[in-house]
Amino acid sequence: MTLLQAIILAIIEGLTEFLPVSSTGHMIIGSAIMGIEKDEFVKLFTVAIQFGTILSVVVLYWKRFFQSFDFYLKLLVAFIPAVIAGLLFKDYIDLLLENVVVVGVALFVGGIVFLFIDRWAPGGTDTGSQPIGWKKAFTIGVWQCVAMVPGVSRSAATIIGGLTQGLTRKHAAEFSFFLAVPTMFAATVKSLYDYLKEGGDFTHEHMQLFAVGNVVAFVVAIIAIRGFIGFLTKHGFKAFGWYRIVVGGAIIALYLLGVPMQML
Repeated sequence: MTLLQAIILAIIEGLTEFLPVSSTGHMIIGSAIMGIEKDEFVKLFTVAIQFGTILSVVVLYWKRFFQSFDFYLKLLVAFIPAVIAGLLFKDYIDLLLENVVVVGVALFVGGIVFLFIDRWAPGGTDTGSQPIGWKKAFTIGVWQCVAMVPGVSRSAATIIGGLTQGLTRKHAAEFSFFLAVPTMFAATVKSLYDYLKEGGDFTHEHMQLFAVGNVVAFVVAIIAIRGFIGFLTKHGFKAFGWYRIVVGGAIIALYLLGVPMQML
């Protein structure tokens, strides 16, 4: 993987991590288009640059992270289902991460859901503070588990989960951002541990790629978060739904036409 490829993947990560379009799916597609070899370091890189994106959440919402200890307990409760599911289905999830077609189908189906989600789960209308109870936090955490299928989108699953619990679009999106911090931090640490355990090493080039990738992802994620909250509050999910249908449909069509997946 070259420095330019690393920067492009970091831009994709920063743009899509908090949008309901699946950052993992887009990085899989981006890697396939650029012909990046799927070695162990590349797999680690696509997870580790999430550190830059979660740092953007901490910077933008730093006051919330010093608000109360109860805030962290709610995040822990919401985080637990993903830990359990990740431990139980890790090997199966790893196999799905290799399959671009799975991404295409998940994007397409999710897009159809998004066209109607504003009607199915309109969420609350309270513009003030909306405290999230233990049950709501856990339920949103269960929804997050669905996003372990690449192409579903962690952001989409948790925001929809929040809407089903009566949160407004804004509060559902913000809780999704907050929940990303422990979830993605744990995924990064676990991936790094597995990489070192399997004998992986870090060259000067690797460190350079990590540093540049995280900085780029951090900057782009800040811009994406600021724009996404306003857009989602005003316009809902339909635009994201059509986007997912177009991208997912294109991948499925190319597969049915016999185009090799590494050329997508």
